[in-house]
Amino acid sequence: MRIVQKYGGTSVGDVPRIEAVAQRIKATYDKGHQVAVVVSARAGMTNELLKRARAVNPEPNERELDVLLSIGEQETIALMAMALHALGVPAVSCTGSQAGIRTDVAHTRARITDIEADALRPSLEARSVVVVAGFQGVTANGHTTTLGRGGSDLSAVALAAVLKADLCQIYTDVDGVYTADPRLVSHARKIPHIAYEEMLELAACGSRVMQARAVEFAQKYKVPFEVRSSFNHNAGTMVKDRVRSMEDVVVTGVALAPHQVKVTVSGLPDQPGSAAKVFQALGESDVIVDMIVQNIGHKGRANLTFTVDRDAATRAEKAARRAAEALGGGTAFCTGEVAKLSVVGVGMRSHSGVAATLFKALAEAGVNIQIIATSEIKIEVAIDADQAVRALRIVHAAFELGDDSAA
Repeated sequence: MRIVQKYGGTSVGDVPRIEAVAQRIKATYDKGHQVAVVVSARAGMTNELLKRARAVNPEPNERELDVLLSIGEQETIALMAMALHALGVPAVSCTGSQAGIRTDVAHTRARITDIEADALRPSLEARSVVVVAGFQGVTANGHTTTLGRGGSDLSAVALAAVLKADLCQIYTDVDGVYTADPRLVSHARKIPHIAYEEMLELAACGSRVMQARAVEFAQKYKVPFEVRSSFNHNAGTMVKDRVRSMEDVVVTGVALAPHQVKVTVSGLPDQPGSAAKVFQALGESDVIVDMIVQNIGHKGRANLTFTVDRDAATRAEKAARRAAEALGGGTAFCTGEVAKLSVVGVGMRSHSGVAATLFKALAEAGVNIQIIATSEIKIEVAIDADQAVRALRIVHAAFELGDDSAA
């Protein structure tokens, strides 16, 4: 079998953890499998590098930022290869560039355009473990890029696709996907199997287990993968196409995205095309917009409010302000931090009452809803950031998702 394994930052956080992961890789290798390993920077390393960059320049150049941030994974691949050598396992480390991971030129949030898998196959077929730096790639002009937060997940899924791996395993610090973040909800229940579309919604809504783009890639190229812990040998969660029994479960899980910012465009001309101009400007600035609400126009003017991730708030504010000014009036400004709470489940397509249960639970807890957005299998609301964790626990209980429930 050809197996791709990915180990996150907490799994390789220090030398003892790297040695423990090397033992786990050796166990897989000793069974006769071809093994490609994708690793992240050790826990905290990326944040440390970001802090240093912003100490030098509060708004660092994104190209140079990618050069800096790629250091973290390069440290890990070298140490992991050395740890495997110490165990008698042949291994070779590869940067994103050496692994043939080609990307576009969107620094700090690049997208994979191609992977030249021929760069890795000879080593795998020669029975060497290939240790690849996740989170990074290279442009056609040879510039280093990074794939955004959680990008090592995307690296692993993409490699599994092009290498036609028999198995892709995502190792992290929790032993699967839960009905809620078990670090916030003590009675959260592990989900043994979950559909791509549910996993994608949970990831996009704030679940910290997987990067949303990685799940989207896996769904597009039909790469089943398992999320499991590197700290034990428990079975994890298989993510794959929908299983029929999943339709019987109305709500699969709840997720929380705590660091969202509301951006308001005020005094926007109330005419066709105004909103289009604003969102075109946001798209050109690589800003991903989440929830949107527009009020009814009054005296020829309207207000538009949307939410973005906190890291994109400044970029979004500037882009929206430029668009408003170009339209002949209005301005844009950040209007406060909120949290996004979401309930997800494919069963919502065929069951009613989910919205009623959600809104009733929040109302009884005194949690005010600021914005609402829906899709076929998701309802998400923006709420005050300081009420976020309490609201998550209340909603989780309202849908009886915990270990001690009928679910």
